[in-house]
Amino acid sequence: MSSSKAKISILAALLIGLTACHRGAPTAAMPGAPSGPDPWVPTRASFIADYFKAQPFFAAEAGRHQQDGQMPDLSAAGIKAEIARLQGWKTRLAGLDTAGFSDRDRFEREYALSVVDGDLFWLDKARAPFTNPEWYLNQIDPDMYLSRNYAPLDQRMKAYIQYARAIPKIVADIEANLKPPLPKTYVELGIGSFGGYVDFFQHDVAPVFADVKDAALQKQLAAADEAAAKAMMRLKERLVADRKTENEKFALGKALFAEMLEDTERVDVPIDQIEAAGRADLARNTAALKAACAAYLPNQPLDACVARMRANKPEGGTLAAARMQLDMLKEFVADHHVVTVPSGQNALVAEAPPYNRANFAFIQVPGPYDKGVASVYNIAPPDPAWSKEKQDAYIPSEATLMFTSIHEVWPGHFVQFLHSNSNPSKFEGLWVGYGFAEGWAHYCEQMMLEMGFGNGDPEMQIGQLTEALLRDVRLLSAIGMQTAGMTPAQSEKMFTDVAFQDPGDAEQQAARGTYDPEYLNYTLGKLMILKLRADWVAKQLNGQPATEKERHRLWRKFHDEFLSYGGPPIPLLRKEMLGSAAGALL
Repeated sequence: MSSSKAKISILAALLIGLTACHRGAPTAAMPGAPSGPDPWVPTRASFIADYFKAQPFFAAEAGRHQQDGQMPDLSAAGIKAEIARLQGWKTRLAGLDTAGFSDRDRFEREYALSVVDGDLFWLDKARAPFTNPEWYLNQIDPDMYLSRNYAPLDQRMKAYIQYARAIPKIVADIEANLKPPLPKTYVELGIGSFGGYVDFFQHDVAPVFADVKDAALQKQLAAADEAAAKAMMRLKERLVADRKTENEKFALGKALFAEMLEDTERVDVPIDQIEAAGRADLARNTAALKAACAAYLPNQPLDACVARMRANKPEGGTLAAARMQLDMLKEFVADHHVVTVPSGQNALVAEAPPYNRANFAFIQVPGPYDKGVASVYNIAPPDPAWSKEKQDAYIPSEATLMFTSIHEVWPGHFVQFLHSNSNPSKFEGLWVGYGFAEGWAHYCEQMMLEMGFGNGDPEMQIGQLTEALLRDVRLLSAIGMQTAGMTPAQSEKMFTDVAFQDPGDAEQQAARGTYDPEYLNYTLGKLMILKLRADWVAKQLNGQPATEKERHRLWRKFHDEFLSYGGPPIPLLRKEMLGSAAGALL
């Protein structure tokens, strides 16, 4: 999430069986719902059923395990059919007679249209399956079968085998779809990612299912993994050969970038205004960093101040520190009434499995049908093959880990998905957008300090601000590289000079901005939430003064209402929460 790949298609709640979509009580309980039969309900049910049929992997991740092992058709013909299906839904949704709709139904229809437009942008306008290896990484990650304990191991093993048997066909489709020449960063991403799957299939899967004593299943597993590894090796070698023709033509351009913002996030703000907002946030955070460093390490340059913060490593190891942090953060969230927590669930802390250590930390949230399955906050150890110096540098500081824990768990993604899983509409919790998810989690880092977390400790402030600076530079790099001719080398320099990233991380961050232009949504989402909060609170106060305590009480109400809508584009939510007084996004 905070450090994971691009689009957030994490699934939240959907009631078991399509008949659940017809339940009258939850819908009738919503503000403005009609008293009679709801005309939106059958269309909503049909939309969900059709989406699950076309995207069985998506359905399985939601916990629809009757579709375990099934994979979508990723061939050119399959993608063409999916575009036609989505265009049909766009026409149908746009043409609905909404006269009998409640306000919430109209909101959900717009929400559904945003899902369709977002998918169509990447499939049809950006043609991502034919240009960008990153697009496929969301489509083939089998982690739910390996680490999500939703069923006995042998049952998950059977589902995984079915998945693995589909990989050679998918690889053949990827080979056919990705036509050279490709941008250099795309080629290197593909080599690293698909090449990583070779090792995964050869070495990482078998140990997960080693306790299954069924010899026939073990034989099937070995055969499926061998074929999958061979296919991935072939794809990797094809991409290695593509280095001969690689180029630097990754930019979407201003027009397509603007369409991306409109179609995926419903943001219609001119790009130069978004860039100006990002630069203003960068300036605010840099000034705040200077002030915190003046107290923390007086009369020293900022890079020395940041280095000192990063040198303060957790005592007792990262996992033990993370567990202590989660207890502390949960207590703060409760004591300071930050947000309502829908259930008594906790996120477990675990060492990331060997096959999933590309990111330092991430949270795995089970699907809505996965009853009794815990969310797991995974933290990856440094690679033992690295030098001691590199291993030591990889271990996060106490402050960096703290804001990662805030982002991923309390009150970030974990709390957010507890809300979406319990959304009474269920449709609203099914799709959680990039800007909503990462905007909320990044907003939480700043908001927790605003509510008093850390008691003004400058080291905590520096930890939060360095994370904010990183996301500011992502926004500026996405806009610069995709619309204004900025080179990856220039982006790297900005990450090192302005966000205090080491050279390796700066290179990775710059490369990501070429194939994941949506990573501007961390800061863009945060800024839209901050503006919405300010305007919503002002509306509640209606010109009356308020103490800090009263404002914080209103913040809790704001957080609860904000999270009650699932995960829509923030501009749609802004209209719902502010009505005719919606005003400017930023």
